[in-house]
This record gives sequence, structure tokens and C-alpha cells, in this order.
Amino acid sequence: MISKRMEEALNEQIKLEGFASYLYLSMASWCDREGLEGCTQFMHRQSEEERAHMLRIFHYLNEMGGHALTPEIKQPPHEWPTVQQMFKDVYAHEQKVTAAIHKLVQMSYEEHDHTTLNFLQWYVEEQREEETLMRTILDRINLIGDGPQSLYFIDKEIQGINNSAAKAEAE
Repeated sequence: MISKRMEEALNEQIKLEGFASYLYLSMASWCDREGLEGCTQFMHRQSEEERAHMLRIFHYLNEMGGHALTPEIKQPPHEWPTVQQMFKDVYAHEQKVTAAIHKLVQMSYEEHDHTTLNFLQWYVEEQREEETLMRTILDRINLIGDGPQSLYFIDKEIQGINNSAAKAEAE
């Protein structure tokens, strides 16, 4: 059985993960409109991954005797001045998700909820990976710079990252 406090906190995390899925989907649409095929594919993949994260918590909460709620998700932004700013926003959002996961971990300790603590360890590792990935992308974008062909090279770099991740998942 899960406490009401933890149930409410996990439902908030479901909402945050759902928003992340919608945010990435919105970014995919923007990238598609801008002709950034590699970035579009990457963002679609990220959107699906965030939805899976949301559903993982959703199922866990019901399995533990709680009541997972379908979240009301606010409209994410749908315009960015540059692809560089879009990825800065992605990184900031991933940091926000990491902070929220850390709060859930702390709550698990406070409540001596070892089952939820164990469940959340997957998210701790996942967020470390997500932040590392986004920092790597930002580092590569900075190396590419903002010259006339930079969008082409950024898109190709993101496409390569996406293809590598998809291949790793398939193995």
C-alpha cells in the first residue's frame, strides 16, 4: 500500500512526464517545419520515451494500491527562435525532471517506502543519462557554432545521435 502523500507526488510526476512528452512532440513539429529531419526524428523518439516514463509510473501507482490519474497537461511552447535555444530549453526541462525525481527519492526515505525507493532508482539513472545526453548535444552545437551551414551540421549530428540510440535500444 502506498501513502496518500506519495500517491499525490507520483501523480504530479506523471503530469510532469506527460508534459515532457508533449513538449518533445511540439519540438518535433517545430523541427519538421524548419526542415530539420534529424532533429525531428530525435524529438519524436524522445516524446515516445517520456510517454513510456509516464506510463511506467502510472502502472506502478495502480499496482501499489494507489490511483493513477490521467493528467491535465498544459499546452507546451511551440516556437523557438533557434535550434540552439530549443536544446537549451530541453536541457533545462531535464534538470527540472531530475530535481522532481530527487524529491520523490527523498520522500521515499522519509516515509520508509523502500518499494518506491527501489522503483525510483531506475529514474535516477535514466535522468543521469538524459542530462548527459543533452549536455553532449549542447557541447556539439557549441563546437559547430552558428555559421551559415551550422543548421545542416547540427541536424546531421542529432540524426547520428538518434540513430546510435535507436540501434542500442534494438540490441
